[in-house]
Amino acid sequence: MVELFLSASLKCASTGMKEKMFEALERINKRPEPFEFYTANDLWTDEHTSAQMLSFHLNEAIDVSSRNAKFINQSVEWIVSEFNIGKDTKIADFGCGPGLYATRLAKHRANVTGIDFSTRSIAYARAVAAREQLNISYVEQNYLDFETQDRFDLVLMIMCDFCALSPTQRKKMLSNFHRVLKPGGSVLLDVYSLVAFDQREEVATYAVNLLHGFWSPNKYHGFLNTFKYEKEKVVLDKYTIIESERTRTVYNWLQYFASEDLEKAFQDAGFSVQGLYSDVRGIPYDRNSGEFAMIATRA
Repeated sequence: MVELFLSASLKCASTGMKEKMFEALERINKRPEPFEFYTANDLWTDEHTSAQMLSFHLNEAIDVSSRNAKFINQSVEWIVSEFNIGKDTKIADFGCGPGLYATRLAKHRANVTGIDFSTRSIAYARAVAAREQLNISYVEQNYLDFETQDRFDLVLMIMCDFCALSPTQRKKMLSNFHRVLKPGGSVLLDVYSLVAFDQREEVATYAVNLLHGFWSPNKYHGFLNTFKYEKEKVVLDKYTIIESERTRTVYNWLQYFASEDLEKAFQDAGFSVQGLYSDVRGIPYDRNSGEFAMIATRA
C-alpha cells in the first residue's frame, strides 16, 4: 500500500509540475496588446543592464545604445550648420544618455539641457561636463515628466527614441516639445521606417545567459519572443529572464512610421514640417531607407 501511495503521489506531483511548466511557457509566449506594458525603467535603471548599456554608448565603433562616433560627429556638424548653432543657442536633448551629442554641441558654445532617467548615464555625462567646463545642465528624470520654465531654440530626440513610445506617450511628448520651444523653435528627431518594419520577422528564441550575460551577472535562462503587429506597424521584443531568485519580463516596443503619418502627427500638434532626411546627418530623404529624420517647427 505504501508503495502504491508513493507512486501515486509522485505521479500527481509530476503532473502538477508539468501543468505549471506548461502555464509558464504559455505566459512566456503570450502576445500582449500593442504597448500594453511599459518597462523602460527595467532596461535603463537596473544596476547591471544600465552598466551594459553605458558600455555600449561609449563603444565608439558600434551602433547599439548610440551610433558610432563617426556618425555622431557628422550628425553634430550638420546640426550646427542647419540650425546655426552658436553662443547661447538653447538646446534640449531628450534621452541624452551619457551626453554624446550634448558634449559636442556645448563645444560649439550652445547652452544645452540633457534629460535622461539613467542614473549611470547622467552621472557619466555630468562628470564629463564638469571636467571640460561645458555649459550643460543635466536632468535625471523620465523625459515624459520633464517640466521647465526654460524655452529652447532646438529640441533633439535622437536614436529613434520616439519609436519606443506608445501613441498616448507620443502625443504627450509632442505637446511637451511644443510647450518648451520658443516660437519658431524646431524639433529634430529620427524614426524607423516601414521599410525596416518589413524586414523584421517573428521569432522565438531560448538561450542560457541570453545575449551573453547582458541581463544579469548571474546565470539565467532567457527567452526572446519577437511579435509583429501588422495593422499598427509595431514590433515587440519580449524578453523573459528567469534567474534562481526572480523572473522578470522586459518589453521593448518599436513603432515604425510612414513619413506622411509622422508629418500628420506633428501638424496635429501645432508644428510645421520643414524637411525630411534619411538620417540625422542631413542625408537627402530616400523612401528605401530603414529610418528617416524630420525637422518640424513650432507654428
